[in-house]
This record gives sequence, structure tokens and C-alpha cells, in this order.
Amino acid sequence: MTALPKHWPSSRRQGKRRAQQQKDKKLVTPVACKKCGQLKKPGYSCSNCEK
Repeated sequence: MTALPKHWPSSRRQGKRRAQQQKDKKLVTPVACKKCGQLKKPGYSCSNCEK
């Protein structure tokens, strides 16, 4: 007898994991700071000018 999953994933959650992976890739790519132009993570303060 083969192993069976303990529960079925709900239809509401289908595709959420794959969508989250796409969002994570966008967060990893650095962007230029508007004030000084140095690369930083989006959503974080710049380590060079602290803005």
C-alpha cells in the first residue's frame, strides 16, 4: 500500500506557494537609492545615507 496525504490542500490555497516564490525573487533584486544612487534592498533603508 502506498502512502497517502493526510489532508487535501484547499482550493483557496492553490497557486499561493508559486505566487509567493515570484514575489520573493522581486524582493531579492537590489534597487538604486533615490537619494544617493547606491544599491539597496527594496523596502529597507539605505545603509549609505540612512534614508
